[in-house]
Amino acid sequence: MTDTVGLAASLYRRGTPYVRIPTTLVGMIDAAIGAKTGINVGEHKNRLGTYYPATNTLVDPQFLRTLPARHVRNGMAEIIKMAIVKEPVLFKLLESDPEGLIAAQLVSDDGQEIMNRAITSMLEELEPNLWENELRRLVDFGHTFSPRLEMCAKPPLLHGEAVAIDMALCCALAYGRGLISATDVKRILNLLHRYSLPITHPTCDVDLLQEGLEESTRHRNGNQYCPLPVGIGAAEFVEGVTNAELARAGELLAMFAQAEEAQV
Repeated sequence: MTDTVGLAASLYRRGTPYVRIPTTLVGMIDAAIGAKTGINVGEHKNRLGTYYPATNTLVDPQFLRTLPARHVRNGMAEIIKMAIVKEPVLFKLLESDPEGLIAAQLVSDDGQEIMNRAITSMLEELEPNLWENELRRLVDFGHTFSPRLEMCAKPPLLHGEAVAIDMALCCALAYGRGLISATDVKRILNLLHRYSLPITHPTCDVDLLQEGLEESTRHRNGNQYCPLPVGIGAAEFVEGVTNAELARAGELLAMFAQAEEAQV
């Protein structure tokens, strides 16, 4: 909703001031933070949009009490994203009590620290590059394959759920390239599992992943610039991701998902 209103405000009279008041977790820590506005067109994510920052963004965590658990988990994916590529302290906080955080809908002391850290780390990445002149962006972790997956998935996925699958896949790709240890991959996948976020989906085959990668490459000026984690708390941008790598990564995630199901 904040994206749609922001787009309308940017167009009306060539720019009308507006204030963002996000009421969802994904809005509070991601969608309402930066300068971008956008709407989906057909099967394309955020195909129409503008760069038009709000005059103010007001974040009131009490709105989180109105959300169903799935939508709290949906926003948690964007928080986990920043923890993996930038904030190891945040990652440890997220590991401490996932069930309690979801039950409290983050309206707690720990929940507020997590939100503050997530928003701060997001702003640290966005503010120096508000107009995206630099296309190598840490905040694009989890957003190389997920736009295509989110628009095509049947059964449907929420934004954060598609991002979670993308992050899991990128962790598997990073493991295949020797950028991250098996221990750290397992920690990340376990964290996603504890927040009841998916790491696989029936629609997510190699063909769809290749389509998503090609679309992101076009958006990134002909470069893949695929952010992959280097341990927990850092990342690097890679090129040359192949279909064979995507297939191997998918197989690794399927094995992990089966192992988790067997333990339930």
